[in-house]
Amino acid sequence: MKKTTLFVTLLILLALTACTSASASATTADTALAANTTQEVAAPAAAPVIQSDGPVADPLLSEQDTLINLYERVNPSVVSIQVTSSSNSLSGLPEDHPDLPDNFPDLPIDPQAIPQQSQGSGFIYDTDGHIITNNHVIADATDITVIFWDGTEADATLVGTDPDSDVAVIQVEDADPAMLQPVPVGDSEALKVGQFVIAIGNPFGLANSMTTGIVSGLGRMLPAGTTFANGVGFTIPDIIQTDAAINPGNSGGPLLNLSGEVIGINTAIESPVRASSGIGYAVPAKTISQVVPDLIANGRVQHPWLGVRGGTLDSDMVEAMSLPNGQRGVIITEVLEDGPAANSDLQGGDHEVQVNGLTVSAGGDIIIAIDDQPVAEFDDLLTYIVQDTTVGQTVTLTVLRDGEQQTIDVTLEARPSN
Repeated sequence: MKKTTLFVTLLILLALTACTSASASATTADTALAANTTQEVAAPAAAPVIQSDGPVADPLLSEQDTLINLYERVNPSVVSIQVTSSSNSLSGLPEDHPDLPDNFPDLPIDPQAIPQQSQGSGFIYDTDGHIITNNHVIADATDITVIFWDGTEADATLVGTDPDSDVAVIQVEDADPAMLQPVPVGDSEALKVGQFVIAIGNPFGLANSMTTGIVSGLGRMLPAGTTFANGVGFTIPDIIQTDAAINPGNSGGPLLNLSGEVIGINTAIESPVRASSGIGYAVPAKTISQVVPDLIANGRVQHPWLGVRGGTLDSDMVEAMSLPNGQRGVIITEVLEDGPAANSDLQGGDHEVQVNGLTVSAGGDIIIAIDDQPVAEFDDLLTYIVQDTTVGQTVTLTVLRDGEQQTIDVTLEARPSN
């Protein structure tokens, strides 16, 4: 509607401009005739003839056709999901995360109602009826109903769920095979900021809705589903940020590139009003490709972990800790008891310093590389462990300790489930 209004407005402005120009020309000619009534007015020159091999293609029409064709091709692969559940739990996702207030948008409106109803989106993964969605869409579900693009409904069962990537797989077994049109999973590692993306889903219950935008950021992090009693939690790395409108009900639906490939699962929004504010988050396709086969085969996923607490060095921390100017890396503040790092020579902080009025644990090892891959910030370390390692694999960490560089081997273990 806005694009149409703008287009009409531009036409009106152009028309007004043309009329104004014509009036100005007429006034000039009238003045010339009044000054010299015997003056002959020269006939206007004939307009030049422009040769053309055919109509000039309009880039907007071409883009419009691309979006129409993509929607018609992919929309049959996107489903709405209705869930009856016993609670509004996010399966461990911290509700008090300071940057993400109430941003997992598919919770029931009335948290006191039992049973509770919620809705989300999903997309068809294969012709066996497997459908991918978010874990938080189907958390605590007692009944799951899938609604296909044409309104056909089918009961679904839970195949597997992974709170630590917020990915889940459900399955419809009695659906018409003609309804099972998988959408291909693309390459999220090739994404660039500015790349066009499309979201299709079920915002506010409005099925088969499409929005467009761009990749507005890469390498973000979201809180994962597992949290220890002491407050230590995990995060989902390598999250895609987009300005494509994502609203309550979009969760679990696909974020697509212009080729119609899934490059992410729409998962969360950052908004104080539970509606799109131009910042949406999607779990990347690489995570889908790693997690979904295990969910289908085993119903669960084992994630490797290092067993440390830490954070990205910033310039204030570097100064407070008397580190070399410009030093980058991840400082280990604590080596967790009974974790993989506790069985290695890694060291956590041994004293405290004040940084901008905050007390920070210092003196721990500073990780600057893992398996020769540079580590400049915490997301670099986490992304490599989650996406490029397996349980039981030994990794080599390059650390700075007391100003000296050394290497330490750590054998990764399975992340605890709670």
